[in-house]
Amino acid sequence: MLEDKTHKVDFSDEVTGLIYGFVFQEHLPPRRVTSGQILDEYQQQKNAPGFLWLHINLNHAASEKWLRKQFAIEDFFFEEIRQGSHSTRIESQNDVLFAVLNDANFHQDGSGEETATLWLYCCTGLVITARHKPVRLIERLFRRLDQFTPSSPTALLVHLLEEQEDVLEQIVRQANLYVDQIEERLLSGLVKKNRTRLGRMRRQLLRFQRLLAPEPAALFRLMNRPPRWLGTEVVRDLRQFAEEFTVVLNDLVGLTERIRLLQEEISSSQMEQNNRSLYVLTVITVLALPINIVAGFFGMNVGGIPLAANPHGFVLLVLVVAIFTAIAGWFALRKRDDD
Repeated sequence: MLEDKTHKVDFSDEVTGLIYGFVFQEHLPPRRVTSGQILDEYQQQKNAPGFLWLHINLNHAASEKWLRKQFAIEDFFFEEIRQGSHSTRIESQNDVLFAVLNDANFHQDGSGEETATLWLYCCTGLVITARHKPVRLIERLFRRLDQFTPSSPTALLVHLLEEQEDVLEQIVRQANLYVDQIEERLLSGLVKKNRTRLGRMRRQLLRFQRLLAPEPAALFRLMNRPPRWLGTEVVRDLRQFAEEFTVVLNDLVGLTERIRLLQEEISSSQMEQNNRSLYVLTVITVLALPINIVAGFFGMNVGGIPLAANPHGFVLLVLVVAIFTAIAGWFALRKRDDD
């Protein structure tokens, strides 16, 4: 998840927190710029059909101050970064598109969960993406800039939304394969281990659903009342994205329900196995009860023990114990048959 190790940033980039800076112009390949060139390029783009994309590392203390100084960034953008929710959403504030996107790594055993959040600020001629941890959405976009050249800031936003949808779709596909494997070995001796893994996976998928699923209220509000500069084609793309994401979410909900049913089935199987073990122990205890009682009575060191002088006393005692044991076993097995 490292971003462009071959790129050597200069001192000004290091201070400002700028990771990537690109100028997109119509019918021209994207052109990379440094932090010292950004202000001049932004002034030129105000009267041109292109736009400027900046990717910022928020771990640099001067990044917020530099953005405020170079551009008229709304205060809500930095407030959302510091205090806002990390759930995926896209909305319009003060005629500006604001989006929160998330990236996640899925592990089948539920360990080493990794998530990263990307904040996006989109207005006419300018797109700003900011993050604390590296985000694979940006990595893939950077590698595909030669083939994919966004024509507008909103086209870049829609592309990132589609990338996040692909992330969730891959997670659902990987989880489905893992659940299929657990179903195949459901009758094996790894019942307890499988149930634990299913529980971790279910919690992980529910967290991914909370993080990656866009908030429907904000998305529908944006589509119904889009900014004035947002084209009808972009609104149509957002509607299509919402429909496709709904399909993926339905698959995710169905998968979590399938995991829940598997957990219940494994719990029922384990409970039945425990009941059988408890029944066997109960039968053994019942069968050993007569001989324990007789041994207790005849083991008393008192006078008057019956059959003490009878040469056939041992055989008679064995017959008595056998008869009582058979009667106790008959009662125990008859109750089992009745159940």
